[in-house]
Amino acid sequence: MLNRHLADRYVTSWEEFEFLPGVEEAIAGLNRSGRKVILVTNQRGIALGLYSEADLHVLHDRLQEHLAVHGALLDAIYYCPHDNGQCNCRKPLPGLFEQAFRDFPGADASNSVMVGDSISDIEAASRLGMRSVFITDPAEPLRPYVERAAAGATASASSLLDFVQRFLA
Repeated sequence: MLNRHLADRYVTSWEEFEFLPGVEEAIAGLNRSGRKVILVTNQRGIALGLYSEADLHVLHDRLQEHLAVHGALLDAIYYCPHDNGQCNCRKPLPGLFEQAFRDFPGADASNSVMVGDSISDIEAASRLGMRSVFITDPAEPLRPYVERAAAGATASASSLLDFVQRFLA
């Protein structure tokens, strides 16, 4: 929900990364409010050999550099490089969230919100007993699981910025 999905493939480089409108402002607003902003992301493209972990680190470094220019910061990025069924960290499984909760002792499922744009995001939050917000990018084609994800989420929003503005109001 930070970037626009490519229609038929994974984002494999910074040049293919396109921020969704308002993302930088939303993250900066959360930062200013004193909240931690943690990215939890499945990166199956690594397991499929489409890009390397080194490529992903470069992308994440560029992401942080871009956000910094806008006064925003991701406090941490956790990623799963595995294919389906190979680990406990691939969303909707809880491994990455459990790691984040260990690394950020003040955070837990009761005081965190999962904001995401996929069914695995909403299912992960549900498994952990965490509130969830489903983001639907109106510019993207309707994906088949949207109704199920929206129904399973605690709330929905049209963008990360929409959610953050309502959340901080």
